[in-house]
Amino acid sequence: QGPAFPFLALEEKRGDWGARGVSSGLLEGASLCPEWCGKAALSPGLQRARACVVLVAGSLNCVEWSLLPPATEEMVAQAEQLKGRFQGDPSFEYEHIEINAADAERLFEDGKEPMIKEEARLLATIEQIDKAVGIIPRGAFVKTPLGSVHENRNFEGLSLTEAKKLSSYFHFTEPFNLKNKTLLEKADLDPSTDFLDSLEHDIPQGSWTVHLEKGDTVVVLRSLLWLGLTFYHVPMTKQYGYVYFGTGEKNFDLPFML
Repeated sequence: QGPAFPFLALEEKRGDWGARGVSSGLLEGASLCPEWCGKAALSPGLQRARACVVLVAGSLNCVEWSLLPPATEEMVAQAEQLKGRFQGDPSFEYEHIEINAADAERLFEDGKEPMIKEEARLLATIEQIDKAVGIIPRGAFVKTPLGSVHENRNFEGLSLTEAKKLSSYFHFTEPFNLKNKTLLEKADLDPSTDFLDSLEHDIPQGSWTVHLEKGDTVVVLRSLLWLGLTFYHVPMTKQYGYVYFGTGEKNFDLPFML
């Protein structure tokens, strides 16, 4: 096995999102090389257009950094088809990527053979992880009647009882399940705080674990879909965040493990 892969990603919400930081990243990989590392400051999902600043930087020595472009739709489409661990070389090219005909026609109109570099795969993987398992506590952000989303400056944390429930945490990206709820199901929801998808409805069921640590003073959630993603929240405080340390591989075997 090769050395660890020292990739770090730091996420910071700005503009309408406020200034609270949430961290995520890639660290460690049996076949990855220490010469290549990256750092990113990404605005979380719920839309990049809301005055959010997106910064992505990479480095070959983890001392000198240079800006890199954010992940594109094309990068994500290609990265989703790749399997296996990173090679440890940012210039390494993955070829013969198989994607469906519709995506191929839309993304590769010039007729070139689908190809993606490891650097682009890394950026796309961060985007995938952030979108799939980037989460926040209920009430940390509020939605105004005009549709804008802001950090809730009155948020003082979840109670210990609520903090132990998956229903108290939301995916910080555009909701999908919420749009499919009936009017009767939405009747008990607060539109100012319950405007995102709750973790309790994630498929497959059981893809999150909840633990209490430090004498029941910290609640820790771990994703079994993206192994290495850990979220923490200190009940009755504004302290929360998440970090990812892993090989950048999605756990496709999860439905068969539950």
